[in-house]
Amino acid sequence: MDADLELERDLGEATIIYEEPEEGTVEQTVPNEHIAYFQDHWIIKTDEDEQGHDIVRRIPAKRVHYVERSVEAFEEEVETLVDQVTSFAADLRTKLPVGKSAEPAEDRPVEVPVDRDLERD
Repeated sequence: MDADLELERDLGEATIIYEEPEEGTVEQTVPNEHIAYFQDHWIIKTDEDEQGHDIVRRIPAKRVHYVERSVEAFEEEVETLVDQVTSFAADLRTKLPVGKSAEPAEDRPVEVPVDRDLERD
């Protein structure tokens, strides 16, 4: 698909209803490409700074009543979720200590030193 045509394609909108401490219940509608769910937070693009960097608001999931989205096809929404889970899993793998090899570890006994003085009590 041509990149210019892809950019012009309407990706729909999302409406998020959430609680704001000072404002109470807030309803905000944004383009679908400006909202995402990641690490128990809804992330909404609210603006851009002078350098063109996105300014986002992170809303904890526990403060969100619901998010309603118009999507071209449910399959595309599912693909987005799969991509997000894959991305999260890759990020998690970089943070958790894992073995250097994909080979299973050898089963062998582990020796634990025991202080003999403690056994006599």
